[in-house]
Amino acid sequence: MKSKFKLLKQECYEANMHLNELNLVVYTFGNVSAVDRENGVFAIKPSGIAYEALKPEDIVIVDFENNIVEGSMRPSSDTKTHAYLYKNWEDVGGIAHTHATYSVAWAQSQLDIPIFGTTHADHLTADIPCAQPMRDDLIEGNYEHNTGVQIIDCFKEKKLSYREVEMILIGNHGPFAWGKSAAKAVYNSKVLEVIAEMAYLTLQINPKAPRLKDSLIKKHYDRKHGANSYYGQ
Repeated sequence: MKSKFKLLKQECYEANMHLNELNLVVYTFGNVSAVDRENGVFAIKPSGIAYEALKPEDIVIVDFENNIVEGSMRPSSDTKTHAYLYKNWEDVGGIAHTHATYSVAWAQSQLDIPIFGTTHADHLTADIPCAQPMRDDLIEGNYEHNTGVQIIDCFKEKKLSYREVEMILIGNHGPFAWGKSAAKAVYNSKVLEVIAEMAYLTLQINPKAPRLKDSLIKKHYDRKHGANSYYGQ
């Protein structure tokens, strides 16, 4: 039977394969999803399937209540996290979760990534937030759902906008990134990993490296994202 979600599955498949091509995942780690707001569903990688073996038809379609709408495989174990974010952040079109080395290292260190340079400022004006490790009662409860709660609570506590800061670290766990599409979520995952590596190396060279000054942060962010942006064609 022909799938009504063929294009959505293809978008999700291509994003997952790109995650692998960018060396942001190994083996079966990580996942990307793509949402269809009109039909109230999203496509996500099936659980435990190697990227080399993944096919577009393997992608699972799930609704926002975590019910399988189409697909013969179990969806990613992180599906409830994706569903919670889609339900609460209406402008998100895709979500990615990786186990990229430097991003995970910062998450395991339980530290925000400071804004040291213009590469960081080209993409966001804030430090990359790290949510605190999950409490025991939340771990023992609905763990994956509570990971989504944890992400949104962190943004509320730090007074951040998910539209401006499209990435986060979860303490002791790893990174999540999102964007207007699944492809943008993958892009932001790579940006996060590059910034994480640069910040780590910066602190190795100078443990007292200063934060980028506000005037440079504003200049670099505004020239790409401001009302009078002039970067690109």
